[in-house]
Amino acid sequence: MKKNIIVGVTGGIAAYKTCDIVSRLKKQGFEVDVIMTRHAQEFVSPLTFQTLSQNKVVTDMFSEPTRWDVEHIELAKKAELFLIAPATANIIGKLANGIADDMLSTTVMATRAEVILAPAMNTAMYESSVVQENIEKLKKRGYLFIDPASGLLACGDVGAGKMEEPEVIAEVLTLRAKISDELKGCRITVTAGPTIEDLDPVRYFTNRSTGKMGYAIAEEAARKGAEVTLISGKTDLKPSVGLKQFVPVRSAQEMYEAVDRSFADTDILIKAAAVADFTPAEVADNKIKKKEGGLQIEMKRTKDIAYEMGRRKAAHQVIVGFAAETTAVVEYASAKLRKKNMDMIVSNDLTKAGAGFGTDTNIVTMIFSDGRSRSVDKMKKSGIADAILKEAGALWKSKKTY
Repeated sequence: MKKNIIVGVTGGIAAYKTCDIVSRLKKQGFEVDVIMTRHAQEFVSPLTFQTLSQNKVVTDMFSEPTRWDVEHIELAKKAELFLIAPATANIIGKLANGIADDMLSTTVMATRAEVILAPAMNTAMYESSVVQENIEKLKKRGYLFIDPASGLLACGDVGAGKMEEPEVIAEVLTLRAKISDELKGCRITVTAGPTIEDLDPVRYFTNRSTGKMGYAIAEEAARKGAEVTLISGKTDLKPSVGLKQFVPVRSAQEMYEAVDRSFADTDILIKAAAVADFTPAEVADNKIKKKEGGLQIEMKRTKDIAYEMGRRKAAHQVIVGFAAETTAVVEYASAKLRKKNMDMIVSNDLTKAGAGFGTDTNIVTMIFSDGRSRSVDKMKKSGIADAILKEAGALWKSKKTY
């Protein structure tokens, strides 16, 4: 059976982009119903959406019914996903404050479907405290947001507030429609990316991690129905819209503090980040100047996040670590597994082509605390993520009887 998506269109110039979204969703095989606010009709005609969706477009709460039902309730029940694009400051404010005064806001209030909003508005409006507070309110209630892009806006300003492109929004909807119950009820925290350890205002120490493996795990976990918190060092990647929380960090200490805050509410911790083992003992206030001879920099150990969490691990919790090595890969990984009280460690050999940092693929061996191991040949990191989560999920389910 086709999945049904309700698309709500509000009064913004970006409404023209929503035509493309509806067209893409129909081509993907979804059943699409469109609700337009009165102001949306000033930008695009209902006939356009009716043609693209091949369904009657709902525009008025009090129009003559074509069949006997309470239309907003029937649409609310019918929805399996609910998209509002563009989502203006007005509709965001209404939903955040429980105002249901037209067909769109009333239907959203009545639905049990997942609601996804794609904001579009002037930069100053988007960044205003009231809009940001309303967005945070809705996020806490489980609404998902596709953050706007930055660029030249219709008003002539340049900045954040431009609705994300139709192909991206359609892809998000397609991914959300494929969510399973495989890890429903499981709270997963994933760390990803590198840490940055400052030396002075200009220089810092870091590593080659791009975060691709950790982000793939976080996205796959969300697709399997888990509540996912992603704690990430600086990367060029965009976090999945399905995450419960995204926490950007910079240093190893910041990552430790973020994991520490999240750990008590975590069922599975997956430590995919490349965290610095050492950081400068002192950070210079001013740029260190070039001088004759060498330069000695004193380093100190950073907090060992996996060890600290392993020491505090509760009976129901699962910890998955990573070991990226260039020699004695399995031996080093096995020792790390035991020392840090992990349930499972994912080892990879950085000397192998198609494995490690910066690639779209990986080659791993999963080693378990009971002595088992499982090797996975080269495949895309999304496939590796699926394999890791299947094993981690099985470990979590075996502990749920605590």
